[in-house]
Amino acid sequence: QVQLVESGGGSVQAGGSLRLSCAGSGYTYSRYCMGWFRQAPGKEREVVAAIDSDGSTSYADSVKGRFTASQDNAKNTLYLQMNSLKPEDTAMYYCTAEPGDMTAIQALGIMPSSVAYWGQGTQVTVSS
Repeated sequence: QVQLVESGGGSVQAGGSLRLSCAGSGYTYSRYCMGWFRQAPGKEREVVAAIDSDGSTSYADSVKGRFTASQDNAKNTLYLQMNSLKPEDTAMYYCTAEPGDMTAIQALGIMPSSVAYWGQGTQVTVSS
């Protein structure tokens, strides 16, 4: 059973930066597409970034140029570097894992109900 544990959330002023981490364990497949979703109060959960087994990344338009997803395969850890944060980035951020050959571009279109594995989430709050 895949387990994902996020960390690194917190409160920051607009224009600031945070780096989220997601430590994974229990992987049984050789290839996974990893992702970051977020959910703001009263809004639907949305994908913000994805990175596939080949290291390719894709981003939602709302975060493109500000967020960077990366992974350290030796540590089984996924990261999300978030720069130039805006109040509208305030949300609970979730790490996800999808076994198989899904590409990062395909992952941007995945429905949350279809995602195989989720972390428990980490809160990000951006004040103006």
